Amino acid sequence: MDQLLAPVFVFLWSTGFISAKLGLPFAEPLTFLCARYVLVIAVMLVATRVFRAPWPDNRRGVVHIAVAGVLIQATYLGGVFMAIHQGLPAGLTALIVGLQPIVTALVAGWFLREKVTPAQWAGLALGFAGTVLVVLYSRAPGLSNAWSLNALWPALAALVGITLGTVYQKRFCPSFDLRTGAVIQFSASLLLTLPVAAASESLHIDWSGQFVFAWLWAVLMLSVTAISVLNILIRRGTAVRVTSLFYLTPAVTALLAWLLFRESLQALALIGMAIAGFGVWLSRR
Repeated sequence: MDQLLAPVFVFLWSTGFISAKLGLPFAEPLTFLCARYVLVIAVMLVATRVFRAPWPDNRRGVVHIAVAGVLIQATYLGGVFMAIHQGLPAGLTALIVGLQPIVTALVAGWFLREKVTPAQWAGLALGFAGTVLVVLYSRAPGLSNAWSLNALWPALAALVGITLGTVYQKRFCPSFDLRTGAVIQFSASLLLTLPVAAASESLHIDWSGQFVFAWLWAVLMLSVTAISVLNILIRRGTAVRVTSLFYLTPAVTALLAWLLFRESLQALALIGMAIAGFGVWLSRR
């Protein structure tokens, strides 16, 4: 089953650039995320009622699920969107967040007692090297753009959020109903994100057809489907095996950008894709 879920997750997660590229011209980043969270909560609430999905049977379980959701959703997505919005080049943001599998391996060793083999360390190193080549020689070469130090902090927060969120969920709440769990996680993320958006943004949305498409794609394909698949993978595999998949998303994103938007894709980027793929294979053996 994981052999089927892994490529589905990589593809869907890689399409995040579609909603960002199409939606952000019509809404500020945190406003866009809040609109995304609201619709996810509504969709999953309906699902919980229709299918009578079970809720956690104690308050501690709710808290653990909420904390994992805030780290994976609000902190990671909010950090990435804010970093790019504040001028941090997308390539540099991708490289910072791309450290996640290595950082996760370091954290999982003592927090989850997971043993990382030498072959897995080699795979993680190769995966990051391939990611560097993909980022530098595909659609986001602008690492020399001027940016301020303030734009760096949200990207670092995103790295910490997705790393700790994955490990925290694996440790404290690996198994929960995906429908009620989504309501808890996205509600907690909305409660954290909305006040920040209200204080720093106008909360205005231009409801164009393009924005509606980006919004629905982000909700149905990313927040509902991709996050559900990620939760299943976290439940079934080690933290290192799961997070190593994130090395493949820049490569798939670059290919999709080349196919859909005719963005540049140089030979070294293709070599980087092959290196990253081999690294992920080593990490998941």
